[in-house]
Amino acid sequence: MNWYLEVLNKYAVFSGRAGRKEYWFFILFNILVSFVLSIADLLTGTLNPLTGVGLLGGIYTIAIMVPSIAVAVRRLHDTGRSGWWLLILLIPVIGALVLLYFLVLDSDQDSNEYGECPANNEP
Repeated sequence: MNWYLEVLNKYAVFSGRAGRKEYWFFILFNILVSFVLSIADLLTGTLNPLTGVGLLGGIYTIAIMVPSIAVAVRRLHDTGRSGWWLLILLIPVIGALVLLYFLVLDSDQDSNEYGECPANNEP
């Protein structure tokens, strides 16, 4: 939960670095929240069967969009890549696979142009 709140505290911070743990725990928590909201939308009748998105899930998705992009940019910075690599998602299938590969890579252990290694800053 702390990793999720840390990302939300850095709502629109696109500079710096985010370690694998911070990024993937944020993603995991988002999946869990989205699942719970989908069930709530289904029970309240606000789930649109055509799109698969309900009122609560849609609001959550919009609210979490900027922090999700920001933490992905910081995660790319942690691997020594520019945040512009997110645009590779515009290439169907292969773009998502390449981005996934970048996001699961280990951190640069030394400082890079984006700052110190986040693992070195953890207590």
